[in-house]
Amino acid sequence: MRTDYLTVKCYGEHEIVIQKSRFIAYIDRVENEEDAQAFIQKIKKQNWNATHNCSAYLIGEHDQIQKANDDGEPSGTAGVPMLEVLKKRNIKDTVVVVTRYFGGIKLGAGGLIRAYSKATSEGLNATGIVERKLMRIMHTFIDYTWIGKVENELRSSIYDVKDIHYLDRVEIETYVQFGQEDAFQAWMTELTNGQAEITEGETLYLEKLVNQ
Repeated sequence: MRTDYLTVKCYGEHEIVIQKSRFIAYIDRVENEEDAQAFIQKIKKQNWNATHNCSAYLIGEHDQIQKANDDGEPSGTAGVPMLEVLKKRNIKDTVVVVTRYFGGIKLGAGGLIRAYSKATSEGLNATGIVERKLMRIMHTFIDYTWIGKVENELRSSIYDVKDIHYLDRVEIETYVQFGQEDAFQAWMTELTNGQAEITEGETLYLEKLVNQ
């Protein structure tokens, strides 16, 4: 299971114009190849009258699924450069379609590679990149006499408080990075002189927008 990786925030699109040709990048997050292919077909149908609808996707923890398609552009000048952008920026589970409306001026192989790379990179920037971290919700139960000290220490620690419930005892829900549960328990036990009851809860991904 992946504990920390980069992907796109959501669906996005971005257009650039190079030598009168329009290059429109369409980007989305996908979890499998079927979803990637469905997205590509959707964009192709939407831009049925475009000169080219080139595509690339990278899926899986170890990039097990990767594919590039030049869609009629000279071999290696569109899909592969798009895929290389995803690889260089270490972005997972992402599909990109760059639609080209030809403007009448030929760009040559080098120009096409630069154009499709730029459209992909700027499209990613416009869409937004997030870091997804696998977290465990830890439940800490303490008496009310401890709440001031524990809350103050938590607020200035590496841990993020999810929620606090004031019941018979105080229950504090804390996000702890997956794999760091034992360290959190040891820290909380020392902080409360062994007076805290700590249990592990569900795991989930938290997303944070990053600048690349």
